[in-house]
Amino acid sequence: MKKAVILLSGGLDSATTLAIARAQGYACHALSLAYGQRHAVELEAAGRVADALGVVEHKVIPIALDAFGGSALTDRAIAVPETEGEGIPVTYVPARNTIFLSLALGWAEVLGARDLFLGVNAVDYSGYPDCRPAFIEAFEKLANLATKAGVEGLPFRIHAPLIDMTKAEIIQTGARLGVDYGLTISCYQADAAGVACGRCDSCRLRAQGFREAGVADPTPYQ
Repeated sequence: MKKAVILLSGGLDSATTLAIARAQGYACHALSLAYGQRHAVELEAAGRVADALGVVEHKVIPIALDAFGGSALTDRAIAVPETEGEGIPVTYVPARNTIFLSLALGWAEVLGARDLFLGVNAVDYSGYPDCRPAFIEAFEKLANLATKAGVEGLPFRIHAPLIDMTKAEIIQTGARLGVDYGLTISCYQADAAGVACGRCDSCRLRAQGFREAGVADPTPYQ
């Protein structure tokens, strides 16, 4: 089986992405990052999803993005917004997907995997610049310039299978592939028991997605 590294946050999108990679016949190696996020309970969700979907290996690597702050997700002095705003929101974590993909790339090169998967989405998203097709294309070029495997003719491919889907389409796809969304957490400020706030951007997009998909929402909300 071909090997792939899948970035797995424990949220709805990354769980669906893992299910897609598995359905495409990849031996899946899941990577989660403990990056100092306030919603660290999502790492427990990532472990549940990895077990349920039968990954070959699940690594959780600590990196201290909270040392920089600059985001409501890594700095508790910055409130998570609970109403829609304009522009790139304060929940944007500076360079997060660039850092995450770089770590996934390093592991993939060691594994001999040529494929990396991540669950970014450019339709129902919050305006993050590192969730756009242009970013994925640029990182793939970088990956093949910056690695031994790439320059020796063993190119990497970055897969973003959800990038053009609505949240409802993502949920419908995952439901067909047997994803148990009750195992996932999307909330930016879920409590220690994994109960979602129901008010942040991520909660609103998730709830709307389930409604539009016609799928029962298993999320426990406050």
